[in-house]
Amino acid sequence: MIVDRRTGVARMLTESLGSLGALFAWDIIVVLIFQLAHRSWMDQPALPVSLIGSALVLFMSVRNTTAYNRWWEARTLWGSVVNNSRSFSRQMATLLGGAPELTRAMIGFGHALRGGLRGVDVTPEVQRFLTPELAARVRGRRNQANAILYEIGVLVRVQALERKIHPAAQAEIDRMLSDLANAQGGLERIRNTPLAIQFSTLPRLLVRVFCLILPLSMVQDLGWITPFGSTLVGFLFVALDEIGGDLESPFEDSPHAVPMLAITRTIEIDLLQALDEPAPEPMLPARGVLP
Repeated sequence: MIVDRRTGVARMLTESLGSLGALFAWDIIVVLIFQLAHRSWMDQPALPVSLIGSALVLFMSVRNTTAYNRWWEARTLWGSVVNNSRSFSRQMATLLGGAPELTRAMIGFGHALRGGLRGVDVTPEVQRFLTPELAARVRGRRNQANAILYEIGVLVRVQALERKIHPAAQAEIDRMLSDLANAQGGLERIRNTPLAIQFSTLPRLLVRVFCLILPLSMVQDLGWITPFGSTLVGFLFVALDEIGGDLESPFEDSPHAVPMLAITRTIEIDLLQALDEPAPEPMLPARGVLP
């Protein structure tokens, strides 16, 4: 996730550089043809292009709003994972007298969830927080995060019976585990349900077509300075398209994704410190990007 505004602007310009270069070159070609070898088909009125541009902006606004809602929902669900993990560790200390193996297993759940959403192997990170018995039970499971959460629920029941915990207290712990399962389900829904193809592909195609016809409607009025005016307007549309494309996949390994590594590190630090165990340093932005 980009946390430095200057980095964000610089990255947007860099990512749009190829499209802007192609647009500027096309604008120059249009100007040269119009000024040196005028063709009648180049006498295009500005009104139709203006109407197309207005409709395209509305269409892209809907797409970008939808993409941002996906990104923000993903971040909100991860916030729920953080809050419930902290509450779980507190309940382990106040109701079960510590249960450090369960608190450490909750750290493993966070890492397993991150690996499952991003599609990367985080087995070494997960297993260093699990007891050998728990690691053996979840090894080979297709959904390791869900398997760890299930095993935590079973172990909580065993601990509650051994310590004769009141059923109401056990139910409160189970509620937190259910909230974690609901958050995981919401995150997996976002990952498994891509943005509709009409929203993810059509705007990019329409922006390219619009940028091709844009100088034809401006060259009659701007003449030799058309490349500058057309490129500036084209950049606005290209930037809108890039913004929507960056946000529609919040779990990809990109600077625009939800900072899952930093979030799971936060869970790890908070829960290890609750156990009075050494904790790593928090993740810091690198070149304005929080991983």
